[in-house]
Amino acid sequence: QVQLSESGGGLVQAGGSLRISCAASGRTASNYAMGWFRQAPGKGREFVATINRSGRSTYNADSVEGRFTISRDNAKNMVYLQMSRLKPEDTAVYYCAARLTSRTLVAVSSEYDYWGQGTQVTVSS
Repeated sequence: QVQLSESGGGLVQAGGSLRISCAASGRTASNYAMGWFRQAPGKGREFVATINRSGRSTYNADSVEGRFTISRDNAKNMVYLQMSRLKPEDTAVYYCAARLTSRTLVAVSSEYDYWGQGTQVTVSS
């Protein structure tokens, strides 16, 4: 298995930027596709972005396309989410997830095997 730990959340103003990170331990991160999900108060867990094992392919939710970028550094067992032009509706707890995978990128939370504890991102208006 793999253990995941998110960091880098905080309070930012609308229009600002923030990068959050996910550190993986246990099995090497290169064995997994990785994803970011978020959960706002009173809402279910929402897909944000995913990246394949090599880092050469990504897929983003429509709500963040053009604003957020997922990336990974397998040598460091790290996954990142660079968030730009943040909006108040981006406020949520952001979770890192890992999936033993085939070639296919997956946006459904139930398809992921391991989860971090989450990091809070708050965007003020």
